[in-house]
Amino acid sequence: MKFLRWTKPLALAACLTMTASAQNTPPEDTSIPGVVQQQFIYDEAPFPSCHASTICQTPDGFVAAWFGGEREGAKDVSIWVSDHDGMSWSAPRKVADGVQTDGSRQPCWNPVLFRAPSGVTWLFIKVGPNPKEWWGEVLFSDDGGKTFRDRTRLPEGVLGPIRCKPELVDGGKTLLCGSSTEHAGWRVHFERLTLTGQANPEAVSEQHWDRGEAIHDGQEFAAIQPTILRLPNDRLRTLCRTMQSVIVQADSNDNGRTWTKPVSTKMPNPNSGIDVITANDGRHWLISNPLPSKENGWGGRSQLTLSVSTDGEEYREVAVLENEPRGEFSYPAIIQAEDGKLHITYTWKRQKIKHVIFDPSAI
Repeated sequence: MKFLRWTKPLALAACLTMTASAQNTPPEDTSIPGVVQQQFIYDEAPFPSCHASTICQTPDGFVAAWFGGEREGAKDVSIWVSDHDGMSWSAPRKVADGVQTDGSRQPCWNPVLFRAPSGVTWLFIKVGPNPKEWWGEVLFSDDGGKTFRDRTRLPEGVLGPIRCKPELVDGGKTLLCGSSTEHAGWRVHFERLTLTGQANPEAVSEQHWDRGEAIHDGQEFAAIQPTILRLPNDRLRTLCRTMQSVIVQADSNDNGRTWTKPVSTKMPNPNSGIDVITANDGRHWLISNPLPSKENGWGGRSQLTLSVSTDGEEYREVAVLENEPRGEFSYPAIIQAEDGKLHITYTWKRQKIKHVIFDPSAI
């Protein structure tokens, strides 16, 4: 298998630290080709810390979600959403918390939005004391993320998409979810949900799920949080975060039923979340923290970059979205809208969620 080659531009002239303070004020000069607009989704919120954003397009515009609370893992951490009507983002709204029927409370984690072919917006979330013990749930929205209904716990052992957006396969009949577990080492697996055309608790009952086994043993690579890109001839490729200082990849020729053994790429990864999108023109856009790891596989998240590949093998860095010593810019999400623009959200210093619009035709 051909390894990916990571290339950087000759200079960081394209660096953008994006420190706009007004929620809906575009920059006067981004200095980066392709960046159309950048903004915070909110300026003020009833929580001090946030993380793990997700975004999708809806019939009414866009909706974003993230978890927010005292700090990651605190019991008050809940799922918050904001919708964009074409003019501005709404104020954050809490749509799910971890309060249990017995009155106890657990933190919420890693929301993932998905717009079904029916137009209904699905919101997958995780709930539990930590990633080793959490479980998956899902909610549904008929109004572009303004309200959610029918909160449902997923079948035992099914987590849903663990952090990155799912993909439709089998001609749109199956939702392929990249997932992972952390209770017996970090291991990646995939879950396939047969879509019924309905959006209710029965649509995610046990008989509709096929949970694949882990695609690796977690020994050579401790990998989690797979993201999926599309290759020619109906092939799929997943890229994963690891503890081993690199992004790893695996391929599937049968719509995610089976996968090759993960192998190392040449792209660095400081044990930080990544995301990728295959655009309509066939190019692949990767958003990541391209920094070396330090002790125990962990490294900095002070630089966030966008890279492009024409073949899914070699990536070229085209934009430095954030670059600030000791800053944290992490857990990005990326989608392509119907007009062809790329929409990116990410954690900004654990204080806010940043939204960037990028025009791929400029590159």
